[in-house]
Amino acid sequence: MLEYVDQWTHGKGLAALLTQAGVEVMTLDVSKPASGQLIDGQRVDLIAFGSFTNNDAAYPAYVAEEAQSIQDFVARGGVVLDLAQSDQLGASVAYLPEGLSARRADPDHDTVYPIDAEHPLVAGLRTVDGRLFTGRSTAIRVSWETLASGLSMCVLMATAPTGLPPCLLEGAYGRGRFLVSSLTLDKVYDASGQTPIQPDAAIADSVAFFTAVARYTSMVRAGTAPKVVPTPIPTEPATGPLVGHVDTERARIWFRPGADHQTLTRWQCTVRKGSGVVTVASTELSAFNDNTALFDVRGLSAAGTYTYAITPKRFDGDFAPLTGSFTTGPRSGRPAVVTMGLGSCAPSGANTIWTRIADEGCDSFVMMGDTPYVDSGDLEVARGKQRAFLKVPQLAELIRSRPIWATWDDHDFGGNDQAGDFPGKKNTRRAFVDYRANATFGHNSAGEQLTDRQEGLGVYTSFRRGPIEVFLLDPRWFSRTEPSWADPTQTTCLGGIQWQWFQEQVRRSAATFKAITTGMIWDDKENAEKDDWATYSYEREAIFDFIKTEKIPGCFLLSGDIHVSRALNYGPRVGYDLWQYIVSPMHGSTIPSLNVPNPALVHSAVEPYVFLKLVADTTVTPATLTATWINRDGRRIFEVRRTAAEMGY
Repeated sequence: MLEYVDQWTHGKGLAALLTQAGVEVMTLDVSKPASGQLIDGQRVDLIAFGSFTNNDAAYPAYVAEEAQSIQDFVARGGVVLDLAQSDQLGASVAYLPEGLSARRADPDHDTVYPIDAEHPLVAGLRTVDGRLFTGRSTAIRVSWETLASGLSMCVLMATAPTGLPPCLLEGAYGRGRFLVSSLTLDKVYDASGQTPIQPDAAIADSVAFFTAVARYTSMVRAGTAPKVVPTPIPTEPATGPLVGHVDTERARIWFRPGADHQTLTRWQCTVRKGSGVVTVASTELSAFNDNTALFDVRGLSAAGTYTYAITPKRFDGDFAPLTGSFTTGPRSGRPAVVTMGLGSCAPSGANTIWTRIADEGCDSFVMMGDTPYVDSGDLEVARGKQRAFLKVPQLAELIRSRPIWATWDDHDFGGNDQAGDFPGKKNTRRAFVDYRANATFGHNSAGEQLTDRQEGLGVYTSFRRGPIEVFLLDPRWFSRTEPSWADPTQTTCLGGIQWQWFQEQVRRSAATFKAITTGMIWDDKENAEKDDWATYSYEREAIFDFIKTEKIPGCFLLSGDIHVSRALNYGPRVGYDLWQYIVSPMHGSTIPSLNVPNPALVHSAVEPYVFLKLVADTTVTPATLTATWINRDGRRIFEVRRTAAEMGY
């Protein structure tokens, strides 16, 4: 067995429980293959991985390197039991052979129901009101990172009487069995392995379960275990569609088909205006981009409302089209009103804030980072969290019917306060571009802007919608990796190529209002963290000097990250008053300690579930820019209204 004292439960118990079940126990020798594990020269019958072993480097290294030997061990009659794994949203169990699969999800549960009550692993276990493993400490969820799906696996236990989501799956392979679980039944003692952290009845339930595992392992070895009959589990539905970058003449539309249709590689998107077909765009699924697809729709006209339907290009079966709508941007230079929503630090569960954004008339939306929280450098985990985020029902409705642009901040880049030296950033960037549809995605190694979803550097981009242009800078990817272009004695934040790009884009912008946007704030968080523009003040001041020297009107700053909403006026720093609008969080967790005093502070609110409604109006003279902080109930928190005349015109 292999077990680990984790940072959440601070518990263990696998070895003690197996010993109480009458099993002779040894620690897995990670230097040897699964088939080479011996106790006193005798073969091993059971390999058990305790809850949260994935947080110790030994486990992921072992299951990756020894996947074949684990399969051979089971094929010859062995049993592998893998208990709960943390932060594994969307991750498949790595060592399962072809034909078997189990994928972990994010939700945690406190209920477990017997699904196959006659199975030797279930029969005889204590039940209370039809549930297993009741009366346990509420500090340790019974089912952690509950399983989402399983291919050719039998559901033995689940967190609901329906059998979904499952929390104990069994798969047959050769003469042996794989048992994949999200149960934390081994966490019954403290780190010493002796002092109980669960009630006596809960410990007795755990002993009973591992006793059943021991008996069942003997049955498997003897060839008397019951035949495994796979449980049909609904396959993963489609993700999206998502409307991405939209300008006056083109649109990008993204989607990922459900598992049942991922073998259909060729797809088409039929775009209509009214009842007439405007164009039919074609594309292919990209296996490199996690079986997602991106349509580039062209031939559109400004200020037009369109509907679309996505279908397989050639398919004889039934398929319900994936549908949505969008409106192209106003024609440049003509008076217009644009109502844009923006926000950062978003929830990954169902939440009415997304519905409120639509109800407020936002015709587009900008995700400003921590949208969602990934907090992992593992590619499959990052993809899984991006996918689950876009499946949130209220968000899914929003993204199918209005343009969405996005950048990242620390938690979707890698983790709290992470910078460009984060080792997993290639994976998080790949997951980001797999699940977004911006016009561009940073640049390639030659410094050329990327419009496709290949490997690259950074995720910065910009877009214009009528009277407003948004510059989504990337202060994460390049930071602390090379000397600064502004001060060679310091490390960079933006990197030289992004800085050149920004100068060119802002200099040529004809938009009345120009939003210079990053996830991290433009002043000092005044805590121990370094991810704010005060850390890179030499580059921040160079940006401001550039705007002033070039006499670029209409600029203002946007940011998020700090779980507090604020509006600050730095005075005529760029030749006119320069404001920063901080909007955070869209979820329910605020950080009051970051609402720090600042001589530039005009408004602030420690308010959960808040977004920014930004209205740019050039139909009036002078043109106006109105920023309103709104919560999910529709309450106005505060507002800043400025005119073009106050912004350098």
